Amino acid sequence: MAFRISVLALGAVFHLLIPGNTPAADDIEKAAAVKEEDGKHLDAEGNPTFKFENDGTVDWYTFSGYRRYHSDCHVCHGPDGVGSSYAPALATTMKNLDYPNFLAIVAEGRKSVVGGKEVVMPGFGNNKNVYCYLDDIYVYLRARAVGAAPRGRPPKKADKPEGAKAYEASCMGG
Repeated sequence: MAFRISVLALGAVFHLLIPGNTPAADDIEKAAAVKEEDGKHLDAEGNPTFKFENDGTVDWYTFSGYRRYHSDCHVCHGPDGVGSSYAPALATTMKNLDYPNFLAIVAEGRKSVVGGKEVVMPGFGNNKNVYCYLDDIYVYLRARAVGAAPRGRPPKKADKPEGAKAYEASCMGG
């Protein structure tokens, strides 16, 4: 797993070094689901995304992302991704953070200087409770960032797909 995470981080860094390769701001149209694979929705570029039904039902992965975000990420980044005094509002910053860079930052962490103060995002690449659900967390935060998901727990969720059950068992070692 460490090798996979390092490859993801290296790929994200290389992606940013190519001139003109800065990700365009995400929006509701770009995030639209165009393909579905065992309950997991993908956008036109093949990145994980969310799907909400007209009756308010969210796909399993978005719901799972809400739960996982609120178990591990909200302590620093605030409830529903609205930020805190020591971590950015992901419901805003995710608009300009593409999928490869999200994976790299969460897996490897990041240090930066903001207002003369060093801030640190710890790496979660060795935390299975985060790493095994990175796509879920990504789609939840993406839905928040583009305004598709309101604050709070989604009222209805789709059933957990068999593929999600198999992947979870494999990743968690069960």
